[in-house]
Amino acid sequence: MSWGQPRSLRARQLLAASLGLLAFLALAGVALDRAFLETAENNLRQRLTSYALAYAADTDFGRGGEIIPPYDPPDPRFDRPGSGLYAEVILPNGHWDSMSAQGPVLPDGGMLKAAEESFEGPLSLTEINGKSGEAYRYGRGLIWSVDGDPKSEFQYTIYILEDTSELRHQVGVFRQALWRYLGGAGVILLLLQALIMQWSLRPLQRVIEELKRVQRGAASRMSERHPRELEPLTESINAFIESERENLDRQRNTLADLAHSLKTPLAVLHARLDDRNGAPLDPELREDLNLQLRRMNELVSYQLARAASGGHALFAAPIAIEPHAEEIVRGLEKVYASKGILCEFDLADGVQFHGEPGDLQELLGNLLENAFKWANSRVLLTVKPGETASNRRPGLLLAVDDDGPGIPAEKVATILQRGVRGDERVQGHGIGLAIVQDLVRGYRGTLDVTASEELGGTRFEVKLPPGL
Repeated sequence: MSWGQPRSLRARQLLAASLGLLAFLALAGVALDRAFLETAENNLRQRLTSYALAYAADTDFGRGGEIIPPYDPPDPRFDRPGSGLYAEVILPNGHWDSMSAQGPVLPDGGMLKAAEESFEGPLSLTEINGKSGEAYRYGRGLIWSVDGDPKSEFQYTIYILEDTSELRHQVGVFRQALWRYLGGAGVILLLLQALIMQWSLRPLQRVIEELKRVQRGAASRMSERHPRELEPLTESINAFIESERENLDRQRNTLADLAHSLKTPLAVLHARLDDRNGAPLDPELREDLNLQLRRMNELVSYQLARAASGGHALFAAPIAIEPHAEEIVRGLEKVYASKGILCEFDLADGVQFHGEPGDLQELLGNLLENAFKWANSRVLLTVKPGETASNRRPGLLLAVDDDGPGIPAEKVATILQRGVRGDERVQGHGIGLAIVQDLVRGYRGTLDVTASEELGGTRFEVKLPPGL
Protein backbone atom coordinates (compact mmCIF):
# COMPACT_ATOMS: atom_id res chain seq x y z
CA MET A 1 0.00 0.00 0.00
CA SER A 2 1.41 3.43 -0.95
CA TRP A 3 1.48 6.27 1.57
CA GLY A 4 -0.87 8.37 -0.55
CA GLN A 5 -3.48 5.65 -0.77
CA PRO A 6 -6.15 5.58 1.96
CA ARG A 7 -5.97 2.61 4.30
CA SER A 8 -8.56 -0.12 4.00
CA LEU A 9 -11.41 -0.31 6.51
CA ARG A 10 -9.89 -3.47 7.95
CA ALA A 11 -6.51 -1.79 8.43
CA ARG A 12 -8.11 1.31 9.96
CA GLN A 13 -10.17 -0.68 12.46
CA LEU A 14 -7.32 -3.04 13.33
CA LEU A 15 -4.89 -0.14 13.84
CA ALA A 16 -7.35 1.88 15.95
CA ALA A 17 -8.41 -1.11 18.07
CA SER A 18 -4.80 -2.26 18.54
CA LEU A 19 -3.64 1.20 19.63
CA GLY A 20 -6.61 1.48 21.99
CA LEU A 21 -5.91 -1.96 23.45
CA LEU A 22 -2.20 -1.24 23.90
CA ALA A 23 -2.98 2.10 25.55
CA PHE A 24 -5.50 0.42 27.88
CA LEU A 25 -3.04 -2.32 28.86
CA ALA A 26 -0.27 0.23 29.43
CA LEU A 27 -2.48 2.40 31.64
CA ALA A 28 -3.78 -0.65 33.48
CA GLY A 29 -0.22 -1.86 34.05
CA VAL A 30 0.88 1.53 35.38
CA ALA A 31 -2.18 1.75 37.66
CA LEU A 32 -1.67 -1.77 39.02
CA ASP A 33 2.04 -1.16 39.51
CA ARG A 34 1.33 2.05 41.42
CA ALA A 35 -1.36 0.37 43.51
CA PHE A 36 0.98 -2.51 44.40
CA LEU A 37 3.79 -0.10 45.31
CA GLU A 38 1.47 1.88 47.59
CA THR A 39 0.20 -1.35 49.17
CA ALA A 40 3.76 -2.63 49.68
CA GLU A 41 4.81 0.65 51.29
CA ASN A 42 1.74 0.60 53.56
CA ASN A 43 2.53 -2.98 54.61
CA LEU A 44 6.10 -1.93 55.29
CA ARG A 45 4.89 0.93 57.48
CA GLN A 46 2.59 -1.40 59.43
CA ARG A 47 5.48 -3.79 60.00
CA LEU A 48 7.83 -1.04 61.15
CA THR A 49 5.08 0.30 63.42
CA SER A 50 4.68 -3.09 65.06
CA TYR A 51 8.47 -3.27 65.67
CA ALA A 52 8.46 0.19 67.23
CA LEU A 53 5.58 -0.66 69.53
CA ALA A 54 7.32 -3.92 70.52
CA TYR A 55 10.46 -1.97 71.46
CA ALA A 56 8.36 0.56 73.38
CA ALA A 57 6.71 -2.23 75.36
CA ASP A 58 9.92 -4.16 76.17
CA THR A 59 12.36 -1.29 76.64
CA ASP A 60 13.02 -0.07 80.19
CA PHE A 61 15.02 2.79 81.68
CA GLY A 62 17.10 3.05 84.78
CA ARG A 63 16.65 5.73 87.48
CA GLY A 64 19.38 7.72 85.83
CA GLY A 65 17.57 7.63 82.47
CA GLU A 66 19.86 5.02 80.93
CA ILE A 67 18.14 2.66 78.47
CA ILE A 68 17.67 -1.03 79.14
CA PRO A 69 16.90 -2.63 75.73
CA PRO A 70 14.81 -5.79 75.46
CA TYR A 71 16.68 -9.04 75.91
CA ASP A 72 14.94 -10.62 72.90
CA PRO A 73 14.33 -8.14 70.03
CA PRO A 74 11.08 -8.50 68.01
CA ASP A 75 13.09 -9.75 65.03
CA PRO A 76 16.44 -11.60 65.05
CA ARG A 77 17.76 -9.31 62.37
CA PHE A 78 18.08 -6.51 64.97
CA ASP A 79 20.97 -8.48 66.51
CA ARG A 80 22.80 -9.08 63.20
CA PRO A 81 25.08 -6.20 62.08
CA GLY A 82 24.22 -4.84 58.64
CA SER A 83 21.10 -7.02 58.33
CA GLY A 84 19.06 -4.19 56.80
CA LEU A 85 16.67 -3.86 59.75
CA TYR A 86 17.74 -1.26 62.31
CA ALA A 87 16.41 0.21 65.57
CA GLU A 88 17.43 3.56 67.08
CA VAL A 89 16.26 5.27 70.28
CA ILE A 90 16.79 9.03 70.60
CA LEU A 91 17.10 10.20 74.22
CA PRO A 92 17.30 13.74 75.61
CA ASN A 93 20.95 13.21 76.50
CA GLY A 94 22.01 10.55 73.97
CA HIS A 95 20.80 7.71 71.83
CA TRP A 96 20.90 3.94 71.51
CA ASP A 97 21.35 1.76 68.40
CA SER A 98 20.56 -1.89 67.88
CA MET A 99 23.36 -4.36 67.09
CA SER A 100 22.30 -4.32 63.42
CA ALA A 101 23.07 -0.57 63.27
CA GLN A 102 26.69 -1.11 64.32
CA GLY A 103 28.62 -0.36 61.11
CA PRO A 104 26.11 1.28 58.77
CA VAL A 105 25.76 5.06 58.84
CA LEU A 106 22.06 5.84 59.34
CA PRO A 107 20.37 9.14 58.53
CA ASP A 108 20.01 11.53 61.46
CA GLY A 109 16.62 11.66 63.14
CA GLY A 110 15.28 14.32 65.51
CA MET A 111 13.18 14.08 68.63
CA LEU A 112 9.44 13.70 67.98
CA LYS A 113 6.68 15.01 70.21
CA ALA A 114 4.70 12.58 72.34
CA ALA A 115 2.40 10.38 70.21
CA GLU A 116 3.81 11.95 67.02
CA GLU A 117 4.48 9.55 64.11
CA SER A 118 6.52 9.87 60.96
CA PHE A 119 7.12 7.64 57.94
CA GLU A 120 9.83 8.65 55.51
CA GLY A 121 11.61 7.13 52.62
CA PRO A 122 13.48 6.16 50.81
CA LEU A 123 16.31 7.89 52.73
CA SER A 124 19.99 7.60 51.86
CA LEU A 125 22.34 5.65 54.11
CA THR A 126 25.75 4.02 53.98
CA GLU A 127 25.70 0.25 54.32
CA ILE A 128 28.14 -1.81 56.37
CA ASN A 129 30.23 -2.53 53.26
CA GLY A 130 30.56 1.19 52.49
CA LYS A 131 28.14 1.22 49.57
CA SER A 132 25.30 3.70 49.28
CA GLY A 133 21.82 2.42 50.00
CA GLU A 134 18.31 3.52 50.82
CA ALA A 135 15.90 2.76 53.64
CA TYR A 136 12.40 3.58 54.87
CA ARG A 137 12.14 4.96 58.42
CA TYR A 138 9.27 4.95 60.88
CA GLY A 139 9.46 7.11 64.03
CA ARG A 140 7.25 7.42 67.08
CA GLY A 141 7.48 9.91 69.97
CA LEU A 142 6.98 8.53 73.51
CA ILE A 143 7.12 9.62 77.19
CA TRP A 144 8.63 7.60 80.04
CA SER A 145 8.18 8.21 83.78
CA VAL A 146 8.97 6.43 87.07
CA ASP A 147 5.78 5.10 88.61
CA GLY A 148 3.78 7.85 86.96
CA ASP A 149 5.70 10.60 88.68
CA PRO A 150 5.42 13.70 86.49
CA LYS A 151 8.74 14.98 87.77
CA SER A 152 10.55 11.93 86.37
CA GLU A 153 8.98 12.13 82.90
CA PHE A 154 11.15 12.58 79.82
CA GLN A 155 10.52 12.25 76.07
CA TYR A 156 12.23 9.80 73.80
CA THR A 157 11.78 8.64 70.17
CA ILE A 158 12.03 5.19 68.67
CA TYR A 159 13.10 4.89 65.02
CA ILE A 160 12.84 1.64 63.04
CA LEU A 161 14.57 1.51 59.65
CA GLU A 162 14.49 -1.15 56.93
CA ASP A 163 16.45 -0.98 53.70
CA THR A 164 14.65 -1.05 50.36
CA SER A 165 16.13 -4.34 49.11
CA GLU A 166 13.18 -6.43 50.24
CA LEU A 167 10.66 -3.94 48.88
CA ARG A 168 12.52 -3.67 45.58
CA HIS A 169 12.60 -7.44 45.31
CA GLN A 170 8.84 -7.68 45.90
CA VAL A 171 8.12 -4.91 43.41
CA GLY A 172 10.45 -6.48 40.84
CA VAL A 173 8.79 -9.88 41.12
CA PHE A 174 5.37 -8.26 40.86
CA ARG A 175 6.30 -6.14 37.84
CA GLN A 176 7.81 -9.10 36.03
CA ALA A 177 4.68 -11.16 36.59
CA LEU A 178 2.41 -8.20 35.83
CA TRP A 179 3.90 -7.35 32.43
CA ARG A 180 4.26 -11.01 31.50
CA TYR A 181 0.59 -11.64 32.16
CA LEU A 182 -0.50 -8.35 30.59
CA GLY A 183 1.67 -9.08 27.53
CA GLY A 184 0.15 -12.55 27.17
CA ALA A 185 -3.33 -11.13 27.65
CA GLY A 186 -2.55 -8.45 25.05
CA VAL A 187 -1.47 -11.02 22.46
CA ILE A 188 -4.56 -13.13 23.10
CA LEU A 189 -6.82 -10.07 22.92
CA LEU A 190 -5.18 -8.91 19.68
CA LEU A 191 -5.74 -12.31 18.09
CA LEU A 192 -9.30 -12.39 19.38
CA GLN A 193 -9.79 -8.86 18.11
CA ALA A 194 -8.53 -9.84 14.65
CA LEU A 195 -10.95 -12.79 14.58
CA ILE A 196 -13.83 -10.59 15.71
CA MET A 197 -12.95 -8.01 13.06
CA GLN A 198 -12.74 -10.73 10.42
CA TRP A 199 -16.17 -11.91 11.45
CA SER A 200 -17.67 -8.41 11.63
CA LEU A 201 -16.27 -7.39 8.21
CA ARG A 202 -17.31 -10.63 6.56
CA PRO A 203 -20.65 -9.18 5.31
CA LEU A 204 -18.76 -6.34 3.62
CA GLN A 205 -16.35 -8.82 2.05
CA ARG A 206 -19.34 -10.83 0.83
CA VAL A 207 -20.75 -7.69 -0.80
CA ILE A 208 -17.42 -7.16 -2.60
CA GLU A 209 -17.35 -10.78 -3.78
CA GLU A 210 -20.94 -10.58 -5.04
CA LEU A 211 -20.17 -7.34 -6.86
CA LYS A 212 -17.18 -9.00 -8.56
CA ARG A 213 -19.43 -11.90 -9.61
CA VAL A 214 -21.86 -9.41 -11.13
CA GLN A 215 -19.00 -7.67 -12.95
CA ARG A 216 -17.79 -10.99 -14.39
CA GLY A 217 -21.31 -11.90 -15.42
CA ALA A 218 -21.43 -14.90 -13.06
CA ALA A 219 -24.42 -13.41 -11.21
CA SER A 220 -27.27 -11.22 -12.38
CA ARG A 221 -27.69 -9.13 -9.21
CA MET A 222 -26.68 -8.76 -5.58
CA SER A 223 -28.34 -11.03 -3.04
CA GLU A 224 -30.85 -9.59 -0.57
CA ARG A 225 -29.50 -11.18 2.64
CA HIS A 226 -27.23 -8.53 4.09
CA PRO A 227 -26.98 -6.69 7.43
CA ARG A 228 -29.27 -3.70 7.85
CA GLU A 229 -26.37 -1.25 7.55
CA LEU A 230 -25.46 -2.61 4.09
CA GLU A 231 -28.99 -3.00 2.73
CA PRO A 232 -29.18 0.58 1.32
CA LEU A 233 -25.91 -0.01 -0.53
CA THR A 234 -26.88 -3.39 -2.02
CA GLU A 235 -30.36 -2.15 -2.89
CA SER A 236 -28.87 0.85 -4.69
CA ILE A 237 -26.47 -1.40 -6.60
CA ASN A 238 -29.32 -3.73 -7.58
CA ALA A 239 -31.43 -0.76 -8.67
CA PHE A 240 -28.53 0.53 -10.74
CA ILE A 241 -27.95 -2.87 -12.34
CA GLU A 242 -31.65 -3.26 -13.11
CA SER A 243 -31.73 0.24 -14.60
CA GLU A 244 -28.75 -0.61 -16.79
CA ARG A 245 -30.37 -3.81 -17.95
CA GLU A 246 -33.67 -2.08 -18.63
CA ASN A 247 -31.81 0.44 -20.78
CA LEU A 248 -30.06 -2.41 -22.60
CA ASP A 249 -33.38 -4.18 -23.12
CA ARG A 250 -34.91 -1.01 -24.55
CA GLN A 251 -31.93 -0.66 -26.86
CA ARG A 252 -32.26 -4.27 -27.99
CA ASN A 253 -35.95 -3.76 -28.67
CA THR A 254 -35.22 -0.61 -30.64
CA LEU A 255 -32.54 -2.40 -32.63
CA ALA A 256 -34.89 -5.30 -33.27
CA ASP A 257 -37.53 -2.89 -34.55
CA LEU A 258 -34.96 -1.16 -36.72
CA ALA A 259 -33.69 -4.49 -38.06
CA HIS A 260 -37.23 -5.51 -38.84
CA SER A 261 -37.85 -2.20 -40.60
CA LEU A 262 -34.68 -2.59 -42.68
CA LYS A 263 -35.40 -6.21 -43.48
CA THR A 264 -37.33 -5.44 -46.65
CA PRO A 265 -34.95 -2.80 -48.08
CA LEU A 266 -31.97 -5.03 -47.42
CA ALA A 267 -33.72 -7.98 -49.02
CA VAL A 268 -34.35 -5.85 -52.11
CA LEU A 269 -30.66 -4.88 -52.26
CA HIS A 270 -29.60 -8.50 -51.94
CA ALA A 271 -32.03 -9.44 -54.68
CA ARG A 272 -30.63 -6.76 -56.95
CA LEU A 273 -27.18 -8.19 -56.35
CA ASP A 274 -28.36 -11.65 -57.41
CA ASP A 275 -30.18 -10.43 -60.49
CA ARG A 276 -28.47 -8.03 -62.83
CA ASN A 277 -30.37 -8.95 -66.03
CA GLY A 278 -28.77 -12.38 -66.07
CA ALA A 279 -25.26 -11.07 -65.35
CA PRO A 280 -24.37 -12.05 -61.78
CA LEU A 281 -21.69 -10.15 -59.93
CA ASP A 282 -18.19 -11.40 -59.41
CA PRO A 283 -18.10 -13.61 -56.24
CA GLU A 284 -15.41 -11.46 -54.66
CA LEU A 285 -17.36 -8.29 -55.34
CA ARG A 286 -20.50 -9.93 -54.00
CA GLU A 287 -18.69 -10.86 -50.78
CA ASP A 288 -17.38 -7.32 -50.38
CA LEU A 289 -20.82 -5.81 -50.95
CA ASN A 290 -22.41 -8.24 -48.51
CA LEU A 291 -19.78 -7.39 -45.91
CA GLN A 292 -20.28 -3.68 -46.34
CA LEU A 293 -24.09 -4.01 -46.24
CA ARG A 294 -23.79 -5.96 -43.01
CA ARG A 295 -21.41 -3.42 -41.58
CA MET A 296 -23.77 -0.60 -42.56
CA ASN A 297 -26.54 -2.35 -40.68
CA GLU A 298 -24.29 -2.79 -37.64
CA LEU A 299 -23.18 0.83 -37.72
CA VAL A 300 -26.77 2.07 -37.91
CA SER A 301 -27.67 -0.15 -34.96
CA TYR A 302 -24.64 0.94 -32.99
CA GLN A 303 -25.20 4.66 -33.52
CA LEU A 304 -28.85 4.32 -32.55
CA ALA A 305 -27.94 2.43 -29.36
CA ARG A 306 -25.19 4.92 -28.55
CA ALA A 307 -27.56 7.84 -28.90
CA ALA A 308 -30.13 6.11 -26.69
CA SER A 309 -27.71 5.08 -23.92
CA GLY A 310 -25.66 8.25 -23.65
CA GLY A 311 -22.58 6.30 -22.52
CA HIS A 312 -21.00 2.88 -22.20
CA ALA A 313 -22.34 0.12 -19.98
CA LEU A 314 -20.59 -0.21 -16.64
CA PHE A 315 -20.77 -4.03 -16.50
CA ALA A 316 -19.81 -4.74 -20.11
CA ALA A 317 -18.36 -8.14 -20.99
CA PRO A 318 -14.73 -8.30 -22.23
CA ILE A 319 -14.24 -8.34 -26.02
CA ALA A 320 -11.37 -9.83 -28.00
CA ILE A 321 -9.69 -7.06 -30.01
CA GLU A 322 -7.89 -8.99 -32.76
CA PRO A 323 -10.95 -10.27 -34.71
CA HIS A 324 -12.45 -6.78 -34.96
CA ALA A 325 -9.11 -5.30 -35.99
CA GLU A 326 -8.58 -7.92 -38.70
CA GLU A 327 -12.05 -7.35 -40.17
CA ILE A 328 -11.53 -3.58 -40.30
CA VAL A 329 -8.05 -3.88 -41.81
CA ARG A 330 -9.27 -6.27 -44.53
CA GLY A 331 -11.83 -3.69 -45.64
CA LEU A 332 -9.34 -0.81 -45.53
CA GLU A 333 -6.74 -2.75 -47.53
CA LYS A 334 -9.26 -3.10 -50.35
CA VAL A 335 -10.30 0.55 -50.19
CA TYR A 336 -6.67 1.71 -50.26
CA ALA A 337 -5.38 -1.14 -52.44
CA SER A 338 -3.69 1.32 -54.81
CA LYS A 339 -1.36 2.48 -52.01
CA GLY A 340 -0.24 -1.07 -51.13
CA ILE A 341 -0.22 -0.32 -47.40
CA LEU A 342 1.01 -3.03 -45.00
CA CYS A 343 -0.67 -3.05 -41.59
CA GLU A 344 1.24 -4.77 -38.79
CA PHE A 345 -0.19 -5.95 -35.45
CA ASP A 346 1.59 -5.86 -32.09
CA LEU A 347 -1.07 -7.33 -29.80
CA ALA A 348 -0.27 -8.59 -26.30
CA ASP A 349 -1.71 -11.98 -25.38
CA GLY A 350 -4.98 -11.94 -23.49
CA VAL A 351 -5.62 -8.20 -23.77
CA GLN A 352 -9.33 -7.44 -24.04
CA PHE A 353 -11.57 -4.41 -24.39
CA HIS A 354 -14.16 -3.95 -21.65
CA GLY A 355 -16.97 -2.06 -23.31
CA GLU A 356 -19.49 -2.11 -26.12
CA PRO A 357 -18.53 -3.88 -29.37
CA GLY A 358 -19.68 -0.84 -31.35
CA ASP A 359 -17.38 1.41 -29.34
CA LEU A 360 -14.42 -0.83 -30.17
CA GLN A 361 -15.32 -0.85 -33.88
CA GLU A 362 -15.66 2.93 -33.95
CA LEU A 363 -12.39 3.39 -32.08
CA LEU A 364 -10.37 1.02 -34.26
CA GLY A 365 -12.17 1.95 -37.47
CA ASN A 366 -11.59 5.69 -37.23
CA LEU A 367 -7.97 5.44 -36.03
CA LEU A 368 -7.00 2.83 -38.63
CA GLU A 369 -8.85 4.60 -41.46
CA ASN A 370 -7.09 7.85 -40.61
CA ALA A 371 -3.73 6.02 -40.58
CA PHE A 372 -4.42 4.33 -43.95
CA LYS A 373 -5.46 7.68 -45.40
CA TRP A 374 -2.19 9.41 -44.54
CA ALA A 375 0.33 6.52 -44.53
CA ASN A 376 2.82 6.03 -47.31
CA SER A 377 3.26 2.27 -46.97
CA ARG A 378 3.10 1.12 -43.33
CA VAL A 379 0.64 1.17 -40.42
CA LEU A 380 1.25 -0.34 -36.97
CA LEU A 381 -1.50 -1.27 -34.48
CA THR A 382 -0.25 -1.76 -30.90
CA VAL A 383 -2.41 -3.09 -28.05
CA LYS A 384 -0.98 -3.68 -24.56
CA PRO A 385 -2.23 -3.83 -20.98
CA GLY A 386 -2.46 -0.41 -19.34
CA GLU A 387 -2.22 0.66 -15.75
CA THR A 388 -3.37 -1.72 -13.04
CA ALA A 389 -5.11 -1.15 -9.71
CA SER A 390 -6.04 -3.45 -6.84
CA ASN A 391 -9.38 -5.25 -7.29
CA ARG A 392 -9.96 -3.61 -10.68
CA ARG A 393 -9.69 -4.89 -14.21
CA PRO A 394 -6.52 -3.66 -15.98
CA GLY A 395 -6.45 -0.60 -18.18
CA LEU A 396 -5.73 -0.64 -21.91
CA LEU A 397 -3.13 1.00 -24.16
CA LEU A 398 -4.09 1.16 -27.85
CA ALA A 399 -1.90 2.97 -30.38
CA VAL A 400 -1.90 3.39 -34.17
CA ASP A 401 1.29 4.57 -35.94
CA ASP A 402 1.77 5.49 -39.58
CA ASP A 403 4.71 6.52 -41.78
CA GLY A 404 2.92 9.53 -43.27
CA PRO A 405 3.94 13.19 -43.25
CA GLY A 406 3.07 13.65 -39.56
CA ILE A 407 1.12 16.38 -37.80
CA PRO A 408 2.76 19.54 -36.44
CA ALA A 409 2.31 19.85 -32.68
CA GLU A 410 0.56 23.20 -33.02
CA LYS A 411 -2.14 21.68 -35.27
CA VAL A 412 -3.04 18.69 -33.05
CA ALA A 413 -5.76 20.51 -31.12
CA THR A 414 -7.25 21.80 -34.37
CA ILE A 415 -7.59 18.48 -36.18
CA LEU A 416 -9.34 16.92 -33.15
CA GLN A 417 -12.19 19.39 -33.53
CA ARG A 418 -15.36 18.14 -35.15
CA GLY A 419 -15.60 19.04 -38.86
CA VAL A 420 -11.93 20.02 -39.24
CA ARG A 421 -9.74 18.12 -41.70
CA GLY A 422 -5.96 18.03 -41.72
CA ASP A 423 -5.89 18.68 -45.48
CA GLU A 424 -8.91 20.00 -47.36
CA ARG A 425 -7.66 18.26 -50.51
CA VAL A 426 -8.06 14.84 -48.89
CA GLN A 427 -11.52 13.31 -48.96
CA GLY A 428 -13.34 13.10 -45.62
CA HIS A 429 -15.75 14.82 -43.27
CA GLY A 430 -13.46 15.68 -40.35
CA ILE A 431 -15.48 13.91 -37.68
CA GLY A 432 -13.65 10.58 -37.27
CA LEU A 433 -11.05 11.80 -34.79
CA ALA A 434 -13.69 13.81 -32.92
CA ILE A 435 -15.72 10.61 -32.51
CA VAL A 436 -12.60 8.86 -31.17
CA GLN A 437 -12.02 11.67 -28.70
CA ASP A 438 -15.66 11.51 -27.51
CA LEU A 439 -15.45 7.75 -27.05
CA VAL A 440 -12.18 7.95 -25.12
CA ARG A 441 -13.59 10.70 -22.90
CA GLY A 442 -16.66 8.51 -22.22
CA TYR A 443 -14.34 5.77 -20.91
CA ARG A 444 -12.42 8.35 -18.81
CA GLY A 445 -9.31 7.79 -20.90
CA THR A 446 -6.85 10.03 -22.75
CA LEU A 447 -5.97 10.51 -26.42
CA ASP A 448 -2.43 11.68 -27.21
CA VAL A 449 -1.21 12.65 -30.69
CA THR A 450 2.58 12.64 -31.05
CA ALA A 451 5.28 11.91 -33.57
CA SER A 452 5.79 8.18 -34.21
CA GLU A 453 9.24 7.00 -33.13
CA GLU A 454 8.60 3.62 -34.75
CA LEU A 455 7.48 4.68 -38.25
CA GLY A 456 8.28 8.40 -38.39
CA GLY A 457 4.75 9.65 -39.04
CA THR A 458 2.00 10.22 -36.48
CA ARG A 459 1.10 8.17 -33.41
CA PHE A 460 -2.42 8.20 -31.98
CA GLU A 461 -2.25 6.69 -28.49
CA VAL A 462 -5.34 5.86 -26.42
CA LYS A 463 -5.01 5.06 -22.71
CA LEU A 464 -8.01 3.68 -20.84
CA PRO A 465 -7.75 3.60 -17.01
CA PRO A 466 -8.41 0.54 -14.82
CA GLY A 467 -12.14 -0.07 -14.53
CA LEU A 468 -14.53 -1.73 -12.12
